[in-house]
Amino acid sequence: MRTHLLLLGLFFCFLLLSASFMDTAMADSDRCTRPCRKRCSKAKLKRRCMKYCRICCSKCKCVPGGYGKRHCPCYSHVHTIRGRAKCP
Repeated sequence: MRTHLLLLGLFFCFLLLSASFMDTAMADSDRCTRPCRKRCSKAKLKRRCMKYCRICCSKCKCVPGGYGKRHCPCYSHVHTIRGRAKCP
């Protein structure tokens, strides 16, 4: 009986932790979508721009406005393996 209660308690703890993780992941997605959409609005390859913008936004926790990258220093320091800027 005690093992069942212990397993049930562990299961509920797991559910609570996974739910809180999902909330933060969704919040990151919501927080990045609008600024990335604005930043990529004039890009020729919008899908690619949005993909990499979201990756950079989730890593850096910011997206610079306009064309400069001054307001988000992390954003300009993310590079590909070949040394090119990864973030649009």
